[in-house]
Amino acid sequence: MGWKYKFLFWISSIFWLICFSSGYVPEDNILIDCGSPNNTKVGDRVFQADNSSISQLLSTTEAILAVTNSTSIPSSFDSNLYQTARIFRGVSQYTFPIKKQGRHWIRLYFFPFSFGNFNMSTAKFSVSAQGFTLLEDFQVHSGALMKEFSLNISSNQLMVTFTPSFDSFAFVNALEVISLPDKVIPDHVDFVGPKGDDENLWKQALETLIRVNMGNRTVSPQNDTLWRLWVSDDTFLNDNNDLVNYVSNITSVDYTVTNVTSEIGPPEMYGTMTRLDTEFQPTLKANMTWHFNVDPGFDYLLRFHFCDVQHLRPVTLFNVYVNSWLASTVDLPKETANKLGAPYYMDVVTRISGDRNLNVSVGTFNIGDIVYPEAILNGLEIMKMSNSDESLVLDLERSSKMKAGIIVGIVVGSVVVVLVVVFFFLFLCIRRSLLHSGQGKEDYPFARNEMARGSTDGGAFFSSSKIGYRFSLSVIQEATNNFSEALVIGVGGFGKVYKGALKDETKVAVKRGALQSHQGLVEFRTEIEMLSQFRHRHLVSLIGYCNEQNERIIIYEYMEKGSLKNHLYGSDVPCLSWKQRLEICIGAARGLYYLHTGSAKSIIHRDVKSANILLDENFMAKVADFGLSKTGPEIDQTHVSTAVKGSFGYLDPEYLSTQQLTEKSDVYSFGVVMFEVLCGRPVIDPSLPREKVYLVEWVTKWQERMQLEEVIDPRLEGQIKMDSVQKFVEIADKCLAEYGANRPTMGEVLWHLEYALRLQATDENSNHAGDVPSQMNHVNRLPSIEYSTGSITDMSDVSMSKVFAQMVREDPR
Repeated sequence: MGWKYKFLFWISSIFWLICFSSGYVPEDNILIDCGSPNNTKVGDRVFQADNSSISQLLSTTEAILAVTNSTSIPSSFDSNLYQTARIFRGVSQYTFPIKKQGRHWIRLYFFPFSFGNFNMSTAKFSVSAQGFTLLEDFQVHSGALMKEFSLNISSNQLMVTFTPSFDSFAFVNALEVISLPDKVIPDHVDFVGPKGDDENLWKQALETLIRVNMGNRTVSPQNDTLWRLWVSDDTFLNDNNDLVNYVSNITSVDYTVTNVTSEIGPPEMYGTMTRLDTEFQPTLKANMTWHFNVDPGFDYLLRFHFCDVQHLRPVTLFNVYVNSWLASTVDLPKETANKLGAPYYMDVVTRISGDRNLNVSVGTFNIGDIVYPEAILNGLEIMKMSNSDESLVLDLERSSKMKAGIIVGIVVGSVVVVLVVVFFFLFLCIRRSLLHSGQGKEDYPFARNEMARGSTDGGAFFSSSKIGYRFSLSVIQEATNNFSEALVIGVGGFGKVYKGALKDETKVAVKRGALQSHQGLVEFRTEIEMLSQFRHRHLVSLIGYCNEQNERIIIYEYMEKGSLKNHLYGSDVPCLSWKQRLEICIGAARGLYYLHTGSAKSIIHRDVKSANILLDENFMAKVADFGLSKTGPEIDQTHVSTAVKGSFGYLDPEYLSTQQLTEKSDVYSFGVVMFEVLCGRPVIDPSLPREKVYLVEWVTKWQERMQLEEVIDPRLEGQIKMDSVQKFVEIADKCLAEYGANRPTMGEVLWHLEYALRLQATDENSNHAGDVPSQMNHVNRLPSIEYSTGSITDMSDVSMSKVFAQMVREDPR
């Protein structure tokens, strides 16, 4: 052999050695070809005969070896496993030694054929392991089938038990027991849906229902490091139209950028994707949806796989939905360092209750009028989680009883509802006959008309004869000139807001819910209930509401100057001075502080943003829009577990990742607003270069370089004092800490804002701040008595000047 051939042979040997060694080698790798007297090779794996020493078969009756010469065996890579089977006429167990404790796959192969008097298509049996019921009264009528389960094994052996049903038998053609890499199945996963808490998977069994490869391609097990089958998504995709296309670029997949490895998903899966593109319809909000049938009454683990293999736009944001619940807003360039071919995955858990439908969607994301036109998905895994009975099997008998109970409940409930409606109708007729004609308003049936606390400071509360009233639709139509477009003063997710005037010439803002609005009755009721509980000069006041003829309308006091957002950017209104901006921030902070501390339970706003801070004719700030507000945690709790809601760009990252809501989530959002106030620009602006798109990242970068002048609104040039700005940015930065425990309270934020205003005022009066120290004590040194949750009169509307003066005197410098 010449040296050239030796060299080529040497290179090829190294290449194949590298390829072979790059694959995952499980510590437990038990492969059994059941019923076979000989070992069977499938691809690069060898399934051993089940009479080998690797397993011990214990049976109460004879276990029969079955062999077939049938030509009906499906032609596939694993067809050799279906030539033989092991038949059990009584309860039987395989016992396997386990070297590595932790998650293992159990894969069971079935292909029914006839052997002597045994027709395996009629076999009915159950399978259990580790105390979990994997299969119950299970039958395979025809065709080849592989069932995959995942168990957390905490002992040094595993027993898989086959139990024939009455007057039947059990069989299996092959099985696998394989230890998984540690991170393939997580321990905890966030919940999507009404339950709102995360799921602990440590002690639960899982059944893999399906793995789907997007891009209209199937990935066979021999092309997967862990021998998984990924079926094509084309049969599950509902939206196969001109906006949806398939992309393939397997060679671009790069595992070096993120922590994702081929054990999470093979390059053949990450290298193909199904893509939604609405570029030529820039305002279109669209989704692409995959539909699956699953068993109701179980929780399901869903893993979404993403990988940009086609140079998506530098800013690619899209939403992921599970049965209409928003699972996440994915910022793919951020998650993958904007690298082509870098894989990323996301796990969620959801519950399927009423029916068998599981719909998974990805769709365009919008901020106001800006719609991001792209959305992609590369792969999806769906795994059923064991229930409280430690079973993965739907109990049909229990399900039938539940359905019968539901039907009876519906019938009884319908009768009760009819009686209640009749009674209510009679009650209204009697009541209306007693009301004076032309009043046009009635008592609000579920409002709390008495305030939780009184006020003696002459300003924290103010009374209104219109609190808690329901207005007739005709009165509102008259006030808004029948919802004239000329009176529209704003448009949001709920609908349009109109300027109106009541008969007594009171100016009002009328928010009318759009029929197609995604904010429904829950948000409508929440806002009215919240606003009926409290009154504060820095919270927008409720005048009334209307819910006639499917209308959802809320009436507020009219705010002459509109939103803070309109005064910062995107409008031709005069520029706010730095002093005005500080005073507005102070007013909004007072409103939020009152929400957090002004009652027995705190109120978390959950949607703090510049668009929800409104200004009256004197530029006094008032916090608005309480449709997403949530009552705070109980005394013995630290957070409220709830699905993530809010506005993108303002969302607390800790809340986003854990779904644990606290008052500090509002603090984070307020910190973002403070940066908006400083810079006079949106939180996210896709029209800017990549490094400027995200406001928080942009400001943080220049703050670290100690060059804040680069980010300050240029319209403020010549009127802003750097001492004031530095104090302002200092507290805003603390608000934006990654973890809530490191953020200040709203009371502490309020104190520092008062101090920043005092610095600005002092400099304007004397051109220096000699009588005021240039540095203040750290936030955690603030006197706690000033931020107690005592009576509202203590802090709800007190000027912070007295507190400021006291702390200056206490400062030894």
